[in-house]
Amino acid sequence: MRTRRGICYTQVDMCSEKRAMKRRRDFTGEHKNSRKRSKVSPEVAPECDLFDALPDDLVVCILSKLSSTASCPADFINVLITCKRLNGLGLNSLVLSKASSKTFAVKAKNWSESAHRFLKQSADSGNVEACYTLGMIRFYCLQSRGSGASLMAKAAISSHAPALYSLAVVQFNGSGGSKNDKDLRAGVALCMRAAFLGHIDSLRELGHCLQDGYGIRQNIAEGRRFLVQANARELAAVLSMPPSALTSRPWLTWNPLPHHRHMTASGCPLLSDFGCNVPAPEAHPASRFLTEWFAARGGFPGPGLRLCSHAGCGRPETRRHEFRRCSVCGAVNYCSRACQALDWKMRHKAECAPMERWLDEDGDGDVNGGVGGDEDGDYDPMVES
Repeated sequence: MRTRRGICYTQVDMCSEKRAMKRRRDFTGEHKNSRKRSKVSPEVAPECDLFDALPDDLVVCILSKLSSTASCPADFINVLITCKRLNGLGLNSLVLSKASSKTFAVKAKNWSESAHRFLKQSADSGNVEACYTLGMIRFYCLQSRGSGASLMAKAAISSHAPALYSLAVVQFNGSGGSKNDKDLRAGVALCMRAAFLGHIDSLRELGHCLQDGYGIRQNIAEGRRFLVQANARELAAVLSMPPSALTSRPWLTWNPLPHHRHMTASGCPLLSDFGCNVPAPEAHPASRFLTEWFAARGGFPGPGLRLCSHAGCGRPETRRHEFRRCSVCGAVNYCSRACQALDWKMRHKAECAPMERWLDEDGDGDVNGGVGGDEDGDYDPMVES
C-alpha cells in the first residue's frame, strides 16, 4: 500500500504481533505468580524458632542461674508461666535444687496447696532452703511436728545453719513434746555446729549458755568471747549491705550502756550488744511467714499459747508456758536467749519496768532457777514460765 508520496507502509505481520503480546501476558502472569509464591514459599522465607533450637541442657543451666539469683517468687514463677517448655524445664530437679531462699518467700496470705506442692517438690529435689522453710511451716503452722522436724533435720545434715539453730531451739524448749523432753546438751551441740558455720544467733545463744552454765559447764570468759564474735559478725554484715538498704538516719552511733559510760568516745567497741545502734538483721523468709501466719489469726497460736516477743522470730509455743519470761516485768517471753538479747537492745530495754510481784495466767508465782544475762548485765534475765 502506497501513500500519496509513493512511500509504502511497513508490512506488519499480524501473527507475530499476536505472539509477542501473548508472550508479554505470559511473562507478566508468571512474574505475579512468582511474587505470590515467594510470600508463601518456605524456601524463600523460612519460619524458624531459634528458642526451639536451643538444647535442653543449655536452657536448664540458664534457669538454674535465674532461680539461684531470684529476689522474690515472682521472678521465677513468671518464667514458668511463659510457655510449656519453660514450665517443664523450670521444674527440673537441677533447677529447683539451686533456687535461693527468696524464691520460697511465699506470703502467708498466698499460702495454697499449689505453694505447698512447689515447696515439697523443691525439697524432694534436695534444696536445703526449701527443706528448712517447709519444715518450719509444717512444724509450727500446720502442726505436723514429725514431718516438719524431719525436713529441718534433712537441711541440718547438709550444714544449713538456720536449720541447726532452729533444731537447737526445739531441743532447748522441748517443742512439740512435754517439759521433760528438753535436751539442753543436744541444744548446745547443735548451737556449736551452727556457730562454727558463722550463724550469728547461734554464736549469741552459745555465748549466753556458756555465761549462764545452761546445758554446758559455765565459762564466763569463753561466753564473752562468743558474744563479741557474734557482734563483730553482725557489724560486718551491716557494713557489707548496699547503701540503699540502710536507713537515712545515722545508725553507726554509740549510746553507751550504764556500765560503759566511763569509757571515752575513742573506746567505742562498735558492737550492738555494747551500745552501738545497728539496723535490725533481715528476718529469714520462714520467720516472716510465721509472723504473718499468726498475725492473721490475731497473734494467738492457740488457747493459752504465746508467740516469741522478738518481732523477727515468729515462733509460737507448742504447749503452755513453754517459753521463758522476763524476770523483771514478766510481760514478754522468748523462745531463746538470742531472741531475748536482740529484743532487749531493740525495744524492750526502753519498755521494761520492774514489778514487785507478777503472776502468770494460772496464778502461780515466780519459778526458781531463773537464768541471768552476762556478767555485765547487758540484758534482762529470764525465768522459766
